[in-house]
Amino acid sequence: MMSPGKNSAKNATSNANPNAVTYLTIGDEADGQRLDNFLIRHCKGVPKSHLYRILRSGEVRVNSGRVEATYRLCVGDKLRLPPLRLAARQQDEIDEAAQQRVALPVLFEDDALLVIDKPDGIAVHGGSGVSFGVIEALRQQRPTARFLELAHRLDRETSGILLIGKKRLALTALHDMFREHGAGADKRYLALVKGRWLNLTQHVKAPLHKYLLDNGERRVAVRADGKAAHTVFRLLARWPEMSLVEAQLKTGRTHQIRVHLAHLGFPILGDEKYGDFALNRQLPRQGLKRMALHAWRMAFRHPLTAAPLECVAPLPENIRSAIAAADARSEREFSVDNLKQILNPP
Repeated sequence: MMSPGKNSAKNATSNANPNAVTYLTIGDEADGQRLDNFLIRHCKGVPKSHLYRILRSGEVRVNSGRVEATYRLCVGDKLRLPPLRLAARQQDEIDEAAQQRVALPVLFEDDALLVIDKPDGIAVHGGSGVSFGVIEALRQQRPTARFLELAHRLDRETSGILLIGKKRLALTALHDMFREHGAGADKRYLALVKGRWLNLTQHVKAPLHKYLLDNGERRVAVRADGKAAHTVFRLLARWPEMSLVEAQLKTGRTHQIRVHLAHLGFPILGDEKYGDFALNRQLPRQGLKRMALHAWRMAFRHPLTAAPLECVAPLPENIRSAIAAADARSEREFSVDNLKQILNPP
């Protein structure tokens, strides 16, 4: 049986009997949230398909009545949940979560917003074969936090700036901001790519289409009937065999930077989905054991006060080491004047 969630429901009645019905009273932090989204977060470990089935069948009730999955919860709503059995958590999953607690540097924090520097190799949330991610690790690290929710996503292989809402009002404002893209947050990434990039500035407007492989894995490709996607690339440094570019997102499509770069013939070093696979096998011997993409700078307005904020996540040591190794192999053909400041911000 699901135990009542601390962050979004209060005065909940629980019972040790796994066949018992659970009753919850909705608190402030779930005010305005869709019922289906509340259940997905509250009923960790229960498949979404099962949650939507019990919603359709009327087994979930609000104030003793049937409601749609899109119903917006209100403070004081009485929620009835049918018995929900969860699989026991494996010890290695618990150990994995514990390990993730120690590597989440904070770049900015107040009572509404948390900005962290996500390491590469850690998913932002559990799912798709990953038991725990950044958000689960943060909740373990901060057990008294009333509300912690992702404001956006980063690929597991990408490091850098990640925003987390600490209040629902702030989270909603952040979601609105990211939907605006060019008019909202100014998001900049750094990427090491294969090849000699020539243009100082290049706008790429190539529509992107999402599809699934036979094994169910998600992929994205440039296709005429895809969704509009716009990235601005700027050359920062170039060597005979690779280049360092800045990518500014004007839209926020899945894998946008990775696919646009691969489409241009400049795949990101270490990209296991869209990269040069033969080259990737050689990179660990050169000291690069990850995808060389980092969300390094974001300028935006505070979601509640509208005060301007700018967060910078220093380039990780593993990417800076790859740049140093390139310098050792051959002289730079080009670099911008402020490259040292970009690589080593104050």
